[in-house]
Amino acid sequence: MLNLDSIYKASFVLKEVARCTDLLRAPRMFPNDDVYIKTENLQITGSFKVRGAYYKMSTLSEESKKKGVVACSAGNHAQGVALAAKRQNIDALICIPEGAPISKVEATRGYGATVELVPGVYDDAYQRALTIAKETGRTMIHPFDDDEVIAGQGTIGLEILTQCPQVDQIIVPIGGGGLISGLAYAVKALKPDCKIIGVQASGAPSMLQAIKDGKIETLNNVNTIADGIAVKRPGDNTFNYCSKYVDEIVTVTDDEIANAILTLMEKQKLIAEGAGAVPLAAAQSGKIDLKGKKTVCLVSGGNIDVKILSRVISRGLAMQGRSVSLTFEVQDKPYQLADISHIVAQEGANVVSVLHDRETARSGITKCLLNLGLETRDFSHIHQVCEALTKAGFIILEKSK
Repeated sequence: MLNLDSIYKASFVLKEVARCTDLLRAPRMFPNDDVYIKTENLQITGSFKVRGAYYKMSTLSEESKKKGVVACSAGNHAQGVALAAKRQNIDALICIPEGAPISKVEATRGYGATVELVPGVYDDAYQRALTIAKETGRTMIHPFDDDEVIAGQGTIGLEILTQCPQVDQIIVPIGGGGLISGLAYAVKALKPDCKIIGVQASGAPSMLQAIKDGKIETLNNVNTIADGIAVKRPGDNTFNYCSKYVDEIVTVTDDEIANAILTLMEKQKLIAEGAGAVPLAAAQSGKIDLKGKKTVCLVSGGNIDVKILSRVISRGLAMQGRSVSLTFEVQDKPYQLADISHIVAQEGANVVSVLHDRETARSGITKCLLNLGLETRDFSHIHQVCEALTKAGFIILEKSK
């Protein structure tokens, strides 16, 4: 069973591998509130997951270590297990869904683990890992529903209380629940009045739904850019811990997550993956009361796929009113584009893309459609540009993010 002694023991064991990550104040992101960022995105392997994996494997008997370990993950847990195995000279086999990003597969191999790509999705890879454990005697290292893994994650709570003893509330991502279970257990044992708030993506609210209904349930599907917390079913142990020690759970949309990732990059010069950014998204979007409270946002990881990052940035810019797409119906004659561009420039906006369509059936025979992508300052600036164009006689058919 999980207890405070096991979390302190994990903290001692982890000194040889995990960093005590910085706690940074975030005045540029939250100029009117006392908000801090716990930077687990700067942890070794780029995520908190190494804490639980390493501690769990340190508790194995010598016989179990000789037989090796097996795990299932498409991301941070895989890398955490791989590094922990390498540091403790344990053979590790990681089952990864074959559709996982190549970068994550290669990162896992880079830490020395053997990777088996499994046809299908995460659930198929998980079943394959269970089969391997049964057939070979390898120890299954569960990503969240294991007391030793939870104890390892709980060491983050000890660090936060040491770095910020006056903390009033801690905002934590929730996927399967291992991270928040360990952190909440540790913090509530030492500082019961500190509020623990969990955040899930609105497209994957498995723990929120389970707590609300008072029983563990499996979602039919999950859909979110925060792939690290896209979990259909919370764990049995984590459900019990969250029911007892977590004060509140809120959800955030993908647009709010994208906005938080972009703001963190620009204001704090830090990169977070979708799952790591959900506490900031909740704080930024007013889902949590920050007034007069010392708040810590736990950024759990920074391993965002670079192919997704550009789309996330684009979505974040749109959320802040810093980009817009305008579609016009214009006369098919010279200087129309030049006139529109001149007005846009006068209003201080920048044209970043142009699409001129003469063939569409949406416009008259003597007219055509013109689509401009603009870079703007904010929503009021977009309104200013549109007003100037309309005043000049141009008809805006559509305005979109």
